[in-house]
Amino acid sequence: MGVRYSAKYLKKFIQDEEYKNIYSQVKTAHELLESKTGPGSDFLGWTTLPRDYDKEEFARIKEAAAKIRQDSDVLLVAGIGGSYLGARAVIEACKGLMHNELDGGLKILFCGNSISPSYLQDIMDQCRGKRFSINVISKSGTTTETALAFRVLRQLLIEEMGEEEASKRIYATTDRAKGTLKELADAEGWPTFVVPDDVGGRYSVLTAVGLLPIACAGCDIDALMQGAADAMEQFSVLSPENDAYKYAAARNILYRKGKAVELTACFEPAFAMMNEWYKQLFGESEGKDQRGLMPTSCVFSTDLHSMGQFIQDGGRVLFETMVDVKKPARDLFIKSLPSNFDGLNFLAEQNMSVVNRKAMEGTILAHNDGGVPVGIIEVDSLDEYNIGNLIYFYWRTCAISGYLLGINPFDQPGVESYKKNMFALMGKPGYEDRKAELEAKLN
Repeated sequence: MGVRYSAKYLKKFIQDEEYKNIYSQVKTAHELLESKTGPGSDFLGWTTLPRDYDKEEFARIKEAAAKIRQDSDVLLVAGIGGSYLGARAVIEACKGLMHNELDGGLKILFCGNSISPSYLQDIMDQCRGKRFSINVISKSGTTTETALAFRVLRQLLIEEMGEEEASKRIYATTDRAKGTLKELADAEGWPTFVVPDDVGGRYSVLTAVGLLPIACAGCDIDALMQGAADAMEQFSVLSPENDAYKYAAARNILYRKGKAVELTACFEPAFAMMNEWYKQLFGESEGKDQRGLMPTSCVFSTDLHSMGQFIQDGGRVLFETMVDVKKPARDLFIKSLPSNFDGLNFLAEQNMSVVNRKAMEGTILAHNDGGVPVGIIEVDSLDEYNIGNLIYFYWRTCAISGYLLGINPFDQPGVESYKKNMFALMGKPGYEDRKAELEAKLN
């Protein structure tokens, strides 16, 4: 059935008339998207990507993944932001949090997403004495976190396996024609995959950026793309019944009523990185011009024992979007104990998924009664097809929601500020005047 959006628990917060009133704005947003005349129209390659993706490159991705799975014990995926979040989110959703420990084959490790020396040393320790390969992902090749990690890890690969063998174990996902990484890859003869010019980083998970690591993890990328293709057909239609547009409308109605924070929650720990991917997608798309919803997330029931108090009784600044996974990847039957020493026999003689669902339902009712608007995203399961479906659903919602906010959902001007300060403080040539100014502020 794919992804559905339910506003059942929003009825006392949003009236039917409000959906009707905002629909003309949804229509305008849809027309901007379809005609490619809205802000950021150079970055709309994602809208038809599940249908129009490069089939030849897709085949090469499968071939490279098969080789890596056969000749490597570890794959290091070096990237930051959209260059790693999507891949890791899909892998953990589909394969589980313990996939590296349980699969018994290729281990997928993510790096180049921080500047912590401790973390990088830990990654290096996982590679010494093992056959490993590197997938470095950067459109420019100069993103500081990724480029620094790649510099160190490439040298380790050469030390461990020799220069000739090392050159056969590096795969670059970068610009089609230009940039530091593309030039180096061509000079060294590394296989290259393309970061499309018309797809922004946070929308890139279904390009080679995400597909190569996902395929290396043993996920079915054909099913992933089919799920997204079916969602494209379903959620690209202008209709009051379009669930992606209903979700976008609800978000904006609540935002205009002072609900400035959206909390996405799920009762499956394997969804944790999908939460992180959602936060980048919406945070980077909508947070500009001193506007936008702040995306945050929880994994329940774990975070009910930390954030639950605030959600229930704290400031009424947020609304909640619950991701309801109908069928868990694995279930567990709870047996009755004769002694009933823990008093939990009332939970016995049924699957644990039933208990988890009742916990979710109880949470929704409690939060709703406490004054929290709760929307529901229903997903049949966390398999490749449904995750592909969900990805496109989120993409479409985010684009429409951004246009409803009156901003460009496809740029990220604010991201550059910290980089300029970092470069200046580290003494990068050309930043000398800024360095003195910043050091004066620090002192």
